[in-house]
Amino acid sequence: MDASKAFKKSRTTIYEALKNGELSRDHDGLIDLSELLRVYGNPIGVQSSTRTEHVQKDVQVHVHSEVESVLKDQISLLKNQLDLANQREKSLMQHIEDLTHRIEFKGTLEKSEQKDIERINQSTNSNIATDPRLKSEMNYDRLTTPEQTENKRIPVPEHVKPEPPKRGFLSRFFLPNG
Repeated sequence: MDASKAFKKSRTTIYEALKNGELSRDHDGLIDLSELLRVYGNPIGVQSSTRTEHVQKDVQVHVHSEVESVLKDQISLLKNQLDLANQREKSLMQHIEDLTHRIEFKGTLEKSEQKDIERINQSTNSNIATDPRLKSEMNYDRLTTPEQTENKRIPVPEHVKPEPPKRGFLSRFFLPNG
């Protein structure tokens, strides 16, 4: 028996300890190393039993595989989140670009309308006689000329929170928020 060699106890001493209830067996009928350590203390100069070594290796492999699977799941989740964030950023950048083009187009449209009004005013001032065709040219039709509407702007709040400083990838998980 490995236990008798490791702890330098006779087999009969170990069997008596089992019979008296000082030691107990596992579900498989073997004596666990932790039981022997509890009763007899650390073995002197002898390595642990091969059964214990196998159990330790199995536990290490099992824990390693669990950690590996959890990390793989986290990596795939983070990749999905990154892809979604990139899509959202691309969409928002396109929206900003569209709004910028609209603002530029509206500014050029307003300038051209002002020039048309000035030209019409100059032509009416130079022609003292009233011409019915001139009045119809001054009146715009809504098909070709956009209708003048009140400039509605969205109010911008006076106090805008500054963006928090950018943080590294791992610091988002391991440092406190704040």
